[in-house]
Amino acid sequence: MIEEKGILFILSGPSGVGKGTVRKELFEQDTDLRYSISMTTRDIRTGETDGIDYFYKSKSEFESLIEKGQLLEYAQYVNNYYGTPREYVERTLAEGHDVFLEIEVKGALQVKENFPEGVFIFLFPPSLEELKNRILSRGTETQDLVLNRLKEARNEIEMMDAYDYVVVNDHVDHAVEKIQSIIQSEHCKRERIAKQYKQLLEDELK
Repeated sequence: MIEEKGILFILSGPSGVGKGTVRKELFEQDTDLRYSISMTTRDIRTGETDGIDYFYKSKSEFESLIEKGQLLEYAQYVNNYYGTPREYVERTLAEGHDVFLEIEVKGALQVKENFPEGVFIFLFPPSLEELKNRILSRGTETQDLVLNRLKEARNEIEMMDAYDYVVVNDHVDHAVEKIQSIIQSEHCKRERIAKQYKQLLEDELK
């Protein structure tokens, strides 16, 4: 019997493209995926659980993990660190579960440097005009912030060459279907299972 390792899938794209919405719908349809739990140095909040909402660490513990290369990516916001722990991801993959990480473009490029065997999916807006409308519909951004986000989005779109797949988020259901197809096709790739099959054949011939 082939015991296949899980695959790390990274969904990324510019702010406002709908990463969170697509990820939420994907997880409602695919219960086999494991969501990548982030690590943080911020205080645990009422109702949160360590190991479910986040892995909570002290600043010194977090910085020690950075030095040891035990984070696939990390960033600092408002004096707190946030990052993706390598140990959790690798353990979950070894158990045969696919891990799904939703992250901004800069973080995704860090993950690619530290975990190049991951599968990188770029969520693309139907147009920059549509992206602008989505940001404006939030009602939380000033005009200047909207313009800055659009400028940043253009820069992030230029980084698309670092990704394996591009999915246009013209409709959430369509985007989810395409991501599910990517997951299935990645599990059928010859290089992912050839080694296991060869080992299986060798064991049978003994």
